[in-house]
Amino acid sequence: MNYRNLVSSGLKVSVIGFGGIPIQRIDNESAKDVIIAAEEKGINFIDTARGYSVSEEYIGEALLGRRDKWIIATKSMSRDKQSMTNDVNKSLSNLKTDYIDLYQLHNVKTMEDYNKVLSEDGAYEALLKFKQEGKIKHIGITSHSLEILELAIESGKFETIMYPYNIVEDQAEKLFKRAKELNIGIIAMKPMAGGAINNGTLALKYILKNENVTCAIPGMGKVEEVEENAAVASNDIKLTEDEKLEIKKISDELGTEFCRRCGYCAPCTKGIDIPGIFLLQGYKERYNLKKWAEDRYEALEVTAKDCIECGKCESRCPYNLPITRMLKDVKKTFGK
Repeated sequence: MNYRNLVSSGLKVSVIGFGGIPIQRIDNESAKDVIIAAEEKGINFIDTARGYSVSEEYIGEALLGRRDKWIIATKSMSRDKQSMTNDVNKSLSNLKTDYIDLYQLHNVKTMEDYNKVLSEDGAYEALLKFKQEGKIKHIGITSHSLEILELAIESGKFETIMYPYNIVEDQAEKLFKRAKELNIGIIAMKPMAGGAINNGTLALKYILKNENVTCAIPGMGKVEEVEENAAVASNDIKLTEDEKLEIKKISDELGTEFCRRCGYCAPCTKGIDIPGIFLLQGYKERYNLKKWAEDRYEALEVTAKDCIECGKCESRCPYNLPITRMLKDVKKTFGK
């Protein structure tokens, strides 16, 4: 396993980190097995969030007696001081630890959000207090907005940033270069573009070839996924000519208008599983699973035809996707 410095203090993290979203979908014991398998492969960075239901609790149970082997990161959507104070205390309790290595302001989407968290009695004040007490070691920020992160890295307030980076989303490369110059750690989220990229090995190789990136955090819910992802960081990450051609093919096919399955569009007014429906469309159109996708779409109680074009999902989408129009395309794909 290769390691890179996450922050200027020299905190070394594995270039493949453990994304803590998928363990929500398995039980506590299975989550522990996956996390320990990651540790055995040399992975030492684990990222979760207050909003990931039981993820923090599962991680806390798994790391009992092995806390010193891990660098723990979590994050909160809280914007004011009191709410963030409550969330950090909850995270400490869930994770069964007396300190958290990295606490991040999560999904700071707008200038209004950014100004609020940094205002008097904003969430950042709470994080500073916990840092002074030694309960948080470092403070970071996550966002889907380049504009926000451009401000954040120049502010001197944050030690890490987290932003989507993958084969089809490379718009942050200039930002990453500047962040590294400022000794700010760079965590690449959405390495598989929210499941749109099915060649995990190639996706991770593409990210790790960029030496400005500190680590990528693919979500892992199976031991097999741990083994596949860890192997990338243990092997030569030089891209072959065939792999470069495959990367171009993936990029051309996906473009920029695709669902990353972040789930921020939910809940739909009519109960449509928007990310799930887009995933089925991808299986039918890109992955040669026409019958499989049609059967599962047919079994859904609510489909694209039920969209009332209220636009609420679009206002919540961090990628500003034209979801209403995209659902009309799904309707054409499946005929209903």
